Amino acid sequence: MLEHLIHFSIRQRWLVMIIVVALSAVGVYNFNQLPIDAVPDITNVQVQVNTEAPGFSPLEAEQRVTYPIETAIAGLPGLHYTRSLSRYGLSQVTVVFQDGTDIYFARQLIAERLQQVKSQIPSNLEPTMGPIATGLGEIFMYTVEPVEGAKKPDGSDWSPTDLRELQDWVVKPQLRNLKGVTEVNTIGGFEKQFHVTPYPEKLLSFGLTIADVMTALERNNGNIGAGYIEKNGEQYLIRVPGQVQSIGDISRIIVAQRDELTIRILDVADVIMGEELRTGAATQNGKEVVLGTVFMLLGENSREVSQRVAKQLEEINRSLPEGVIAKTVYDRTTLVDRTIATVQKNLWEGALLVVVILFLLLGNIRAALITAAVIPITMLMTISGMVANKVSGNLMSLGALDFGLIVDGAVIIIENCLRRFGMEQHKLGRLLTKEERFSLASLATAEVVKPSLYGVIIITVVYIPIFALTGVEGKMFQPMAFTVVTALLAALLLSFTFVPAAVALFVTGKVEEKENFILRKAREWYEPNLHFALRNSKKMALGGLILVILSGIGASRMGAEFIPSLDEGDIALHALRIPGTSLTQAVKMQKALEERIKKFPEVKEVFAKLGTAEVATDPMPPSVADAFVILKDRSEWPDPSKPKVTLVSEIEKAVKEIPGNNYEFTQPIQMRFNELISGVRSDVAVKVYGDDLETLLEYGEKIEAVIATIPGAADVKTEQITGLPVLSIKPDRDALDRYGMNVADVQEVVEVATGGKAVGQIFEGDRRFDLIVRLPEVLRNDLEALKRLPIPVPAFATDDPHPFGYVPLSEVASIEIAPGPNQISRENGKRRVVVTANVRERDLASFVSELQISVRDKVELPAGYWVEYGGTFEQLISASKRLQIVVPVALLLIFFLLFSLFKSTRDSLIVFSGVPLALTGGVLALALRDIPLSISAGVGFIALSGVAVLNGVVMVSFIRKLLDEGLGIDEAIVEGALTRLRPVLMTALVASLGFVPMALNVGAGSEVQRPLATVVIGGVISSTILTLLVLPALYRLFHREEQDFKE
Repeated sequence: MLEHLIHFSIRQRWLVMIIVVALSAVGVYNFNQLPIDAVPDITNVQVQVNTEAPGFSPLEAEQRVTYPIETAIAGLPGLHYTRSLSRYGLSQVTVVFQDGTDIYFARQLIAERLQQVKSQIPSNLEPTMGPIATGLGEIFMYTVEPVEGAKKPDGSDWSPTDLRELQDWVVKPQLRNLKGVTEVNTIGGFEKQFHVTPYPEKLLSFGLTIADVMTALERNNGNIGAGYIEKNGEQYLIRVPGQVQSIGDISRIIVAQRDELTIRILDVADVIMGEELRTGAATQNGKEVVLGTVFMLLGENSREVSQRVAKQLEEINRSLPEGVIAKTVYDRTTLVDRTIATVQKNLWEGALLVVVILFLLLGNIRAALITAAVIPITMLMTISGMVANKVSGNLMSLGALDFGLIVDGAVIIIENCLRRFGMEQHKLGRLLTKEERFSLASLATAEVVKPSLYGVIIITVVYIPIFALTGVEGKMFQPMAFTVVTALLAALLLSFTFVPAAVALFVTGKVEEKENFILRKAREWYEPNLHFALRNSKKMALGGLILVILSGIGASRMGAEFIPSLDEGDIALHALRIPGTSLTQAVKMQKALEERIKKFPEVKEVFAKLGTAEVATDPMPPSVADAFVILKDRSEWPDPSKPKVTLVSEIEKAVKEIPGNNYEFTQPIQMRFNELISGVRSDVAVKVYGDDLETLLEYGEKIEAVIATIPGAADVKTEQITGLPVLSIKPDRDALDRYGMNVADVQEVVEVATGGKAVGQIFEGDRRFDLIVRLPEVLRNDLEALKRLPIPVPAFATDDPHPFGYVPLSEVASIEIAPGPNQISRENGKRRVVVTANVRERDLASFVSELQISVRDKVELPAGYWVEYGGTFEQLISASKRLQIVVPVALLLIFFLLFSLFKSTRDSLIVFSGVPLALTGGVLALALRDIPLSISAGVGFIALSGVAVLNGVVMVSFIRKLLDEGLGIDEAIVEGALTRLRPVLMTALVASLGFVPMALNVGAGSEVQRPLATVVIGGVISSTILTLLVLPALYRLFHREEQDFKE
């Protein structure tokens, strides 16, 4: 069938060319449709349920909100697990579904359960679902800030409240409606509010309560519709407007009348433009700003959405008042562009090297160009496949494409065609006629079509294990396997159709049958070494075996990691302060920190988010800040060759001098990755489950002490679950009994007095602002004033129309300050404490097994408490376990394919020996460059086994052909090995040189590709030497008895 296909392609060569051009045109069109990203999005299917619970301590948030929500969600179809966090004023439940669950279906299920749970949680709380975005959805951040020295039209400075108003009502609405944007999250500034702040002593003197003030405000701020009347055939709508418009309107509202004296709001309270009790702030370069974060809708293309947002931001700047700008501070596009530039550079340089090698070794420019043409055509066909299968172009999917591998099949075919053309011309002593050329091209292709077909199929089979990976590692590496396999199959198709047709069409004229200088030198070196190898075949075989054993020992000593971290070019800095640090104090400390970092000449700008934003996608207490250090382009650095690691350690040293802070250094996306993968931001996490917080903390600290003693442990710490200062106002039930009061009477007054309560809204066109009642700031922060807070005593049956009795708060409640829980974490409905650690200078796998033994031996947990292990190592373990099953299966498949080609166990084993021999070079190359084993390197080894087998197949099938023609074993081996020297050298050089740019590049994203490229280059070099020397020796060794027997 293949012979027919080749014959047809040569006969209908123009048709083949037209089809190839058409496929290329489709590829060009699809190239513009291809979504482009820096790295694959590995987020699991998760939905966040956030409930703002103003004033709730962590304990109340857990009891009243988190627990009912968790219970309601349990048992949903496709549910994987839940984890939750209860902090001051916030409950967050993260619901993780099985991979493959449709996110909209998952949200629908949760929405139904949330409806049911509403009756079980306090009536004023509203659980909401987080944005429909992935964990890597934060693609764009901008600040709204005044230009240096800018003033408002009235001459005053722009305040944080003004900036926040512009963000909420001018910037945000315009961004929210862009295609691909699901949420714009705001942090920083103050929400504009109208505050009515009553003075208790003034209220007392008029015999009024705070409740009277609230009722008056509620009853005097509303519009009402009263139907319509008909008059003279017209219909008049009736409305009774009563909304307050300004501070003056609010001040004049009547609260009560006492002895014909009208008491208005302004008699008992101040009416001011106030500030919310905020949970988060944002700073930039040591100044406070308003920061907006744009979230990308799930499944959109981050590059396109970022560009759309940036363009819209330019438009928005025109509509902002003079002196205020919206400025981009973090744009994912820059990283995507840098990463894709790296990939493009590698692909271009690789392709160029491949063309040069082909020309040098083939000595025929037309043949070299035909082979090289296979590269772009394959690439375009692959892109069409990626678009059809919704695979985005990123570091992982495009990063493993090696054009050397792609053109292997074409190289073997073209080389054989040229060799046969040269021989035939020499034999006939004239140029070939058109018909002779066509039939010879068909024959020469058919000769080597089987080994090249099997070679490509084998390389494809080798990639099958990657498709078996699931979860995070599957999402990371499957796009890569998909693109490589698509490219290989496309190249294979072209080798049988396009290549023979192009050779028949374009390789005319005299074909050099002499070898060029490079090949002559190679042959001069190779021939004596080949004879030596054949004379000492047993020694060669033994030498190969020893090499394999040594590299096996070497590999077991190397460290292991999941994926090398991608250098994003920016730094993320997690600044931690003592729990209970106020937001105001944290902002001051953050400003000092940023001013210090800004002094580094390499730093472009620093900005930070403190506490929790408006939509609590990433809840942090006010004591924690996520700071982003954006670096200048390397060309602007005083020393462009300075490694980033050095800069990070310099910054680390400088910031350590600022007191009161603790730091963790990471990168913007990497910080998210770790959190998404395992819910923690570190390599290893020990989770202790149980009921009592004190007990959990006690055993968490014991485990922390155990981890600290294990070699390789770094940054060991227990989650901060206590230490939040809580002012508890505990009602005294006996005292309340004496006054005939309820606990709620005390709670309601304190809630309004210190926390404030909304009693309506003030409208300014579209804009709307809350109207809040709470005590003046001076009294709110004064404990003594709080103790004197008058609590109204209920009226007993008296004739007085204004019965009024009061009792100071200190009479009916005790006021204590004591540390309480800082946060309560739960997983699968059980409280837990996490002890985290990073692992340095040691491989993860052995660290975890030693840790598990130490914890089991040294920590005795009480009944009802247990320990689980998590962290990024889980992925390494699960990927390794799966590969341990699938890789042997793939190797068996390769063996069966070889057997079906050769119909001889002996020959199949000889070719198969190339796999372990190739791995030796890969291990050695990693060791020399000091790169640990990782899944990226593992994928390199997978690709290698395919290349190694391909060379062996080409060599052995030719030797067998010569044996069938009646040559003796020794002549067949020598003749076969020398004839196949050129294609073996070509495939090896082409495959390894295609990866050289990737191994040496230092651009964005090169860290992830480096291990893969290093393995392939090292392995191909070793496998070529071994194919040329050890393989003929093994063939001689195995087939000698056969020959002796024949004789």
